[in-house]
Amino acid sequence: MELNSVILTTGASVGFFKCVNYGIDKLPIPETAQRNAWKWKNISTSFVHSLITGVWSVLCFYIHPQMAEDLIATYSVFSHALVSVSIGYFIYDFFDMVLNQKIGQSWELLFHHLVVITCFGISVLSCRYVGFAVVALLVEINSIFLHLRQVLRMANLAKYTFYRVNSMINLGTYVVFRINTLAWMTRWLVLNREHIPLFSYTMGSVGLAIMTAMNIVLFYRLMRSDFMKSSREKEVKKEKEIQE
Repeated sequence: MELNSVILTTGASVGFFKCVNYGIDKLPIPETAQRNAWKWKNISTSFVHSLITGVWSVLCFYIHPQMAEDLIATYSVFSHALVSVSIGYFIYDFFDMVLNQKIGQSWELLFHHLVVITCFGISVLSCRYVGFAVVALLVEINSIFLHLRQVLRMANLAKYTFYRVNSMINLGTYVVFRINTLAWMTRWLVLNREHIPLFSYTMGSVGLAIMTAMNIVLFYRLMRSDFMKSSREKEVKKEKEIQE
């Protein structure tokens, strides 16, 4: 893809997700989420991005399996477009958070977005490491359930069975598509060190280190919130029953 095509695809993606956010704003918002309507719309838009890019990333390897054998130079227009579209989303979401949320509340995500935009930008502009970027987007498969979890909590549906099922799927896909994928990407980067320029290797290493640290912290928070907390509540309830 030429530079003009990259700019057009990325710009169209920014506009698309802006329209998605606008459309969500026109839909009914649960009463419990109305006190933070912006967050509801932001998470819902992120859910749409995860659904699109998660499925798209799998299709990229299914349609063009040769890319899995060479993550540096081999790619298709389909996979290149995916990375460009994802850059557009992260640009949109970055400015959405800057304009609607305090920096102190979102600096981690803002930094995450800057790293992703930079790494993906290098990939689409150089037409190299596109396969590596598509592997990174497999993480979005887990994000589908992660964002759905947030939506259910905001809608005050955390006490229902569907939420518990989603929480289990969320943790399962978290291990498979986040932790394992990041570990595999780190291993691949180390093994292919001699084939990667110093700048790209440094950017990739720093980006993966940041992502890994953030994801380990998030995994602990999810475990404590959805499973450790419920276990403690059950123990407290049993103690009360015994005392009564």
